[in-house]
Amino acid sequence: MMEEIVNKVATSVLEVFDLEDYYPEGIRTQIDIAQWLFEGFLLREKPFREALKEHDWTQYEGHYVAIGCSTDAIIPAWAATLVAVHVMPYARKVVVGTLEDLDTALYRELLPTLDYTPYTDKPLILKGCAHKPVPEAAYVEAMRFLQPVARSIMFGEACSAVPLYKRPK
Repeated sequence: MMEEIVNKVATSVLEVFDLEDYYPEGIRTQIDIAQWLFEGFLLREKPFREALKEHDWTQYEGHYVAIGCSTDAIIPAWAATLVAVHVMPYARKVVVGTLEDLDTALYRELLPTLDYTPYTDKPLILKGCAHKPVPEAAYVEAMRFLQPVARSIMFGEACSAVPLYKRPK
């Protein structure tokens, strides 16, 4: 008689915290200031302001927007702020930086609003394999809220988790 195969992971008391479950849905757009620079490197104020006035900002309606520059141009601090002034009436969120910086900012807003009580005194896996672009900083931020409540925290998948934290006895 064959012995029944038991899925120990499925019957485990481990809780899984998956940042992908909380990934803010929506279109992410990078606005590159270089498109408005003379030869991609020089910001000339008057033409820059004119180009921003003529740009169709409605195309960013409901988008999450990151403002950056793809060239090594030295840009005054007010330039990204001026772009933000134009896009803010349409965008859901605007940050200066990369799309990863944008996702990091979204998680920094979201994570403090979650209920962590289901993880109280439980062993936990902070799921690490994501199909969505969850930034590394989001895992660190999640630890800030999970560590005070969880008994232990591992990173990865149940079959190959790496221990991160165990509450002292």
